[in-house]
Amino acid sequence: MRDHQQIRQREQILKRRTGIQKAIGLSLLGAAVGTQADEVLPLYDLGAVQVTATPSQLGEVGGDQASSVITLDEIRRYNRDNVGDALDLLPGVTVSTNSRNEKTVYVRGFDSRQVPLFIDGIPVYVPYDGYVDFNRFTTADLSAIQVAKGFSSVTYGPNALGGAINLISRKPTREIEGDLSLGYGEGNERTASVNLGSNQGLWYVQAGASWVESDDFRLSSDFDPTPTEDGDERENSYRRDDKVSLKIGLTPNDTDEYALSYYRQSGEKGQPPSTDPSYARYWQWPYWDKESLYFISNTALGETESVKIRLYHDEYDNAVESYTDDTYTRLKTSGRGSVGSAGKSVYEDRTNGGSIELRSTRFERQDLRFSVQLKKDEHKADDTIERTEHFEDTLTTVGLEDNIALRDNLTLSLGVAWSELSADTVYKASDPVPEPDDQSATNAQAGLFWDLDQVGRIYGTIAGKTRFPTLKDRYSLRLGNAVPNPDLEAEQSINYEIGYQGTPWGRVHLETAVFLSDVTDLIQQVDNVEDDKYQMQNVGEVRVTGWELSASAPIGTHWEVGGNLTLLDRENRSDPDTKLTGVPDRKITAHLLFRPIERLEALLFVEHEGPRWESDSVELDAYTTANLKLSYRPVDDLVLEARLDNLADADYELADGYPSAGRMWFINARYEF
Repeated sequence: MRDHQQIRQREQILKRRTGIQKAIGLSLLGAAVGTQADEVLPLYDLGAVQVTATPSQLGEVGGDQASSVITLDEIRRYNRDNVGDALDLLPGVTVSTNSRNEKTVYVRGFDSRQVPLFIDGIPVYVPYDGYVDFNRFTTADLSAIQVAKGFSSVTYGPNALGGAINLISRKPTREIEGDLSLGYGEGNERTASVNLGSNQGLWYVQAGASWVESDDFRLSSDFDPTPTEDGDERENSYRRDDKVSLKIGLTPNDTDEYALSYYRQSGEKGQPPSTDPSYARYWQWPYWDKESLYFISNTALGETESVKIRLYHDEYDNAVESYTDDTYTRLKTSGRGSVGSAGKSVYEDRTNGGSIELRSTRFERQDLRFSVQLKKDEHKADDTIERTEHFEDTLTTVGLEDNIALRDNLTLSLGVAWSELSADTVYKASDPVPEPDDQSATNAQAGLFWDLDQVGRIYGTIAGKTRFPTLKDRYSLRLGNAVPNPDLEAEQSINYEIGYQGTPWGRVHLETAVFLSDVTDLIQQVDNVEDDKYQMQNVGEVRVTGWELSASAPIGTHWEVGGNLTLLDRENRSDPDTKLTGVPDRKITAHLLFRPIERLEALLFVEHEGPRWESDSVELDAYTTANLKLSYRPVDDLVLEARLDNLADADYELADGYPSAGRMWFINARYEF
């Protein structure tokens, strides 16, 4: 009798925990672009983010956020070969290209310093300025991309002021699996990738390699030539990126997993000069390299507790060369706009860090997590003569999360985190600055998630977040135009959101949210602080409000339609006369998919973005582009693709003086096994 009661009690506890975990897991599925929810669920590549009845899978970074997910199928369907282009598929996300020929990403108006990038939950950004060039991160070896907006797990650590972007690597599920892709396009673009994986039960291995190289890209035929750009092929727009990855994993039982990953990225690029001669810079980047070693483990400590460990080492090496003119033969030696005293700067940035996360489901109807993180950033800069900079920071975070099942379909998620920034080394040869005091921040958040059977999820969240200033924010002279401010403090935001994700009827998938963010102590430029120089200061107060809508549905057996809408309003409350730049007030996408026969598919994708301010006096025009793609599968394992981007050959800019590509064609073949 006692044994029967114990079995029944264990069944009831398991049912309660599973209810919590189902509720949490649903929030992670999001709305994949152009894909129905029932198609997303079976994909093994989402296993990295879904909380299951066993301890968390590798790559999972928190089960409490209502996040959007881009799957491998979407990446392939829309041929998004780099992370920036893939993220552009989502509502609330806009992409731009800055004057350094870097692809930048904004999430609900927050830039990539405020919505940082992660790989399997490990922070990945250049320590000096907090940015990454999303063009440099290819997607060939990914299984999915997860984007949390506003409300995000405290296990991400500090600086997730407006959310977080997590790249989820692949994990094989069969004894042998892989794919091979080859492509060619206008501008003499060549692409190749290969992925190979094997899962042997007790262990697995996953390897990948990718390469993309292009001589240039073509401008629109409507582009008007200028003294620094004659049209046709864009000047100095060459690029090359290659990447290798290797992951070895051990799964000794059903609960434990240990994985060691290695990544090596190598790149080089030209920086097209501004079409305005007065702002033209003749820069080239002979290398932009990243090398990484990651270890992630998940170990059960009994029936109700587990521990996850992440350890990582990142190396970022790049160099920039500044030339006197468009012949790119003579380096600058002095004068305004010079990179260094000899026209060349070499940057060496390093990151070492780790985290420990303890998880417990011991308490009835609760999933409790406690985490501790330590991240040490180092930046060194040299010109051809001397060491010019050496900075080191340490970031420490302690976090606690509790997901409480108030009812079987109602979950309350609570989180609190304390973070500290310590400056360990401050050296600048040209302008010595004092070492600043340590600074800290405490953040709290709460979310309520109501799951409706076969309908979806309704949720409401509120999250307090912090972003600490970067090394560049505090110490950079900005090419001699700025005064350093080592005492800069952290930016603060409170993010509110009410939303819905699910299938309200039939196979129609819907995702919608209204949101508001109040940002204070925003780091902004203050002019004429000293000798006509500016300084970065905590003077900004901004309110961001918006609405997102994403929907997709099949029509019969041959058609599918879908799209998304983003409306965004950013109010500069501290200085209404100063424009907030870089982000349009609206974004609309739509796709139409046609399958006349099982093996043939035609896809039309249209995107419209409203005007965006480049400065207080320059507003870039709205634009609309359309892409068309044909895919044919002659046999089950082979896909042949041809596409035209920017069908109408629209002439538009995402940054003033830097026109985007005109009509471009590409062909691609992919073999899967």
